[in-house]
Amino acid sequence: MTDDKIGLISGGGSFPLLFAAEAKKAGRKLFVIGLKGITPKEIENYAEETAYFRLGQVSGPIEFLKNHGVKKILMAGSVPHLSIFGGLLPDVRAAKLLFKLKDKKANAILGAIAEELASDGIQLVNSATMLEHLLMKPGLLAGKKLSADSLKCAAFGWKAAKTLAALDIGLTVVLRDHIVVAAEAQEGTDACIKRAGEILLRLRNQGHKGQAMMVVKVARPDQDMRFDLPVAGAPTLHNMKAAGADTLVLEAGKTLILGMEDFLAAAKETGITVFGAASEQSFEAD
Repeated sequence: MTDDKIGLISGGGSFPLLFAAEAKKAGRKLFVIGLKGITPKEIENYAEETAYFRLGQVSGPIEFLKNHGVKKILMAGSVPHLSIFGGLLPDVRAAKLLFKLKDKKANAILGAIAEELASDGIQLVNSATMLEHLLMKPGLLAGKKLSADSLKCAAFGWKAAKTLAALDIGLTVVLRDHIVVAAEAQEGTDACIKRAGEILLRLRNQGHKGQAMMVVKVARPDQDMRFDLPVAGAPTLHNMKAAGADTLVLEAGKTLILGMEDFLAAAKETGITVFGAASEQSFEAD
């Protein structure tokens, strides 16, 4: 085994492609475990070798990594929740792993996978590896300085989102006038924002006036940086604009911006304010 080898369990979206590009730029030999119907085919352009498996297989992927002498691996990308509920076909090893779980929440499943990898000498590493420069930083990233009222709304949204995240329900809330309009569940952040926009449209059609909406997205209180990191990208901002939201609050140090240049360009185009918060104290007025 050499230190230039690294593995990737690739879900969907741009996250795994960003990592793969960085790995290739850094001269790392990348071995990809793809998920059938989920992993983008473009990942093969960056990999030494890519092997595809059904969601729920454990033995095959571990043998693939061992055969190539890969000792470190990370997870990146999204896996549709419907795939988990309807498309999971576990092999014998995965079935035993699932049987031992106390619950079927994402953290429990992913933590068990990490332990299973470790039992074969494979270390699951931080999902932000080689992407540290894309982690959200504290403070104002784009747009206007938050008003005192907006800071109060963001502080309330932070508490609401953290409560949601602690229960492993979702990471995002959408607010208007200090009231939660929508909370993320299994549908994901973009669908939550769209749903909030539909609610706002109905309110406006009924003659209700008020401020634009605010989106607050956080990490879990006990966020394991090895998997399921919060992410945001240019599409998030365009979805917010379409829904009638003008402010995005992200947790600093634990949220990845997928494509910083495109994200900043989208923030300028949409006029959306983007603010990074490290804790509740981040919302205290100067």
